[in-house]
Amino acid sequence: MKGAVIGCGFFAQNHLHAWRDIQGVEIVALCDSDLERLQTTAQSFDVSRTYKDADELLAAGGFDFVDIATTVGSHRALVEKAAQAGVNIICQKPFAENMIDARAMVDAAKVAEKTLMVHENFRWQSPIQAALQVVKSGEIGNPFFCRVSFRSGYDVFSGQPYLAEGKRFIIEDLGIHILDIARALVGDVTQIAATTRRINPNIKGEDVATMLLSHDSGATSVVDCSYATKRFPETFPQSLIEIDGSEGTIRLDAGYQLSVHTNTEKQQDVSPKLLPWAEKPWHNIQESVQCIQQHFVDCVTKGIEPETSGADNLKTLALVEAAYASASRGKVINLSDV
Repeated sequence: MKGAVIGCGFFAQNHLHAWRDIQGVEIVALCDSDLERLQTTAQSFDVSRTYKDADELLAAGGFDFVDIATTVGSHRALVEKAAQAGVNIICQKPFAENMIDARAMVDAAKVAEKTLMVHENFRWQSPIQAALQVVKSGEIGNPFFCRVSFRSGYDVFSGQPYLAEGKRFIIEDLGIHILDIARALVGDVTQIAATTRRINPNIKGEDVATMLLSHDSGATSVVDCSYATKRFPETFPQSLIEIDGSEGTIRLDAGYQLSVHTNTEKQQDVSPKLLPWAEKPWHNIQESVQCIQQHFVDCVTKGIEPETSGADNLKTLALVEAAYASASRGKVINLSDV
């Protein structure tokens, strides 16, 4: 399976490392508007075909899929052009700037009969997958409460300075992942209430958010995110989870320790692998990049819909939009209205 990557920035390097390690995949072309970054990346990953313009890349063809690793404002145009070019698509999150664009992108892939998956990698972290498997097994019965928490003081802006410039920050960039984890654990959402704060005066968006979700299943979940939390030891980039079920509880604690309490207590170390190209503390996210991209390859090969397909991600993106609407209006938002 041959692929092309559009965007060679900070996080795209993780994509490229992962593609190189996935059997049966070859990245044959790269595209980036920054010529120096494009050439440096091409040399690092031994890719001979390079393009500054995505239209030229897609016109040249010669690949089966495109990995869109650019910022959100470019996604709709690139996804629609890739669909028209007849290639499968994996697109970095956030999927779109609004629901209109997101639905148009899903429709474009559907018309072209091509796979469209969103690079929503957090649910593919091995600790999260371990918790998910316990929920799916039925061991704790029917979940009625869930909390997914990501609280850190890590300087995420040093590697991605553009994050400090947007009017939206933590819900759009990080909360979207945590909301998706809550959906994966206890199902789709009917209502959401959210509050936000900006603690860091050097950024334009919010860096603290707390969200209360009501799920179709009857469960309630709390999703809380912060990049203004000073703690030692620093837990970045770990998501901590609590799930109460009718027959037991699950806890994913700091240090990647998973405990299941039913009639007895079981504890397990679910630490992610440190891949040869990865580095701590990013290794948790870096491993999940390889896992989700392997899932994409498997789904394209088998002709099945990915778990984080474009259509599925519409529900996660709707949660982001509803959270911002709730925070700005000071009211509960029904997801059916988004």
